[in-house]
Amino acid sequence: MNRKELIQQIYEKQSFLCVGLDTDIKKVPQHLLNEEDVIFSFNKKIIDATAPYCVSYKPNLAFYEAFGVKGLISFEKTIHYLKENYPNHFIIADAKRGDIGNTSAMYARTFFEEYDVDSLTVAPYMGEDSVTPFLGYEGKWVILLALTSNKGSHDFQLTEDKEGERLFEKVLRTSQNWGNEENMMYVVGATQGQMFEDIRRVAPRHFLLVPGVGVQGGSLEEVCKYGMIPGECGLLVNSSRGIIYASNGEDFAEVAAEKAKELQQQMSGLLK
Repeated sequence: MNRKELIQQIYEKQSFLCVGLDTDIKKVPQHLLNEEDVIFSFNKKIIDATAPYCVSYKPNLAFYEAFGVKGLISFEKTIHYLKENYPNHFIIADAKRGDIGNTSAMYARTFFEEYDVDSLTVAPYMGEDSVTPFLGYEGKWVILLALTSNKGSHDFQLTEDKEGERLFEKVLRTSQNWGNEENMMYVVGATQGQMFEDIRRVAPRHFLLVPGVGVQGGSLEEVCKYGMIPGECGLLVNSSRGIIYASNGEDFAEVAAEKAKELQQQMSGLLK
C-alpha cells in the first residue's frame, strides 16, 4: 500500500486507528480455550468486529513467537485472513528487527516476501546498512523506532550530543538520507505529548505510528494537536489492550467493536 492509498483509506473511513493484535492466551476469554487454534480464533473475531472502524492491524510478533511453530502458524493464518477478507487494511508486523546487512536482508525477505505484510518495525541502532535492506521493496514500509513511550526511553533516546541534538532527533534526521515519506515511518509514543512538535520540526511529512493511547495514558487530542499533518493526517494511532481485552466474556468481540468505534468517532472529529 502506497502513501496515497493509505491517506485515501484514512479519509474514506474517517479513522486512523490501528488495532494491535497482542494476543495473549492468558487473557483471552475462557470459552475460546477449547478451540483448535486459540490465537487465530480470537484474532478472527476481533478483526471481524473492529474492521469497520480501523485502517490498520498490528500483530506483535513476540506474542506469536512465544508459542514456537504453533504461534507462527497462528500469525501466518491471521495475515492470510486479513489479506483475503480485508485487503484495504494496512498490516504492520511489529517485530523490531534490525541487524547487519545480510541478516536484515533475510528479515526483509521473511516479512515482505514470505508473509507479504505492508510494513515492519525496525530498530535503527546499528545504522544505515542494517536498515536499507528493508527499503528495497516497492509499496512496503519501514517503521523506525524513534521516540518510544516506555519509561526506559529516557535512558538513551533523550540524551544530547555536544551540539544539543538529542539521539531521537539524530535518528530522524540521519535516517531521512536512507528513505523518504513514501516508504519510511517512525514510532513515536503517545505519552510524549508536546514533543510531537519537536518530531514534526525534523520530520514534517513522515507518517508516525503512535502506540500508547488508552491503557498507557497517552492523549489522542495532544497527539493530533502537535503531530497531525493537515490534509494528510500522517498518523496511525495504535490501541491494543484497550480494545482487544475490553471484555473477557463471550461478548468480547462486541465490546471490542464498541471501543474501536468510540476511538473512530473521536478521530473523525479530529480529522475534520
